[in-house]
Amino acid sequence: CGGTKQSPINVDTAQAVFSPDLRPIQLSGYSLPASKQLKLKNNGHTVVLELPESLALTGGYAQQYRAVQLHLHWGSPSGLGSEHTVNGRRFAAEIHVVHYNTKYDSFTEAMVHPDGLAVLGALLEVGHGENPYYHEILKHLLKIQEVGQETLVPGFNIAGLLPANLKFYFHYNGSLTTPPCYQTVKWTIFNQTMLLSHHQMSMLVSSLRTDDDKLLQNNYRPVQNLHGRRVLASFQCSPLGKQTPG
Repeated sequence: CGGTKQSPINVDTAQAVFSPDLRPIQLSGYSLPASKQLKLKNNGHTVVLELPESLALTGGYAQQYRAVQLHLHWGSPSGLGSEHTVNGRRFAAEIHVVHYNTKYDSFTEAMVHPDGLAVLGALLEVGHGENPYYHEILKHLLKIQEVGQETLVPGFNIAGLLPANLKFYFHYNGSLTTPPCYQTVKWTIFNQTMLLSHHQMSMLVSSLRTDDDKLLQNNYRPVQNLHGRRVLASFQCSPLGKQTPG
């Protein structure tokens, strides 16, 4: 997993370059009926929710991208676990919604091409009150505690897992954060964070197990060197550095 365009990174808001060309991210087909059953799986590294290809990115990217899956990265009861950091600050957890470019026939084909993948990332924090959208995933975790276990989840509005404000985000070229770490991801990291209750966050960090029957925790990759890459912002970051997500 070497290379000069690896992910995740630390987003330094003072260094981010405002780009008026970055249009609001537009989601299509994200609201799923409960009759649509989705597969939720513990793959030993994270919890993965498989997504139907009817979910798509129709704005904010130059090309059309189709959803494949979403997954989460988290820490432990005593530590934070987002992959991306902002101004050196780590958040409690992070969600990634993975899409591939529709000009390719499949995710597997797309992931080796420079314009192959688009991932939407949102940073998660502990707030007050349950998050009803995350509840749709978290309430099933005890059914998939062991590696390889899967369960079916009724469809819901997947957009609810992402911030309401899809206009403000950071954008950079990077990689998958797990092997094979292909440097083919156009990353979008939203400026607005998502709030989960304390109880929900503790469910996330202490429900799943790994191959060797330990708790699945701290499944985030450390931040990688930028190697001169530019991080773009779709909005003017204030010079005082007050624009941390939230």
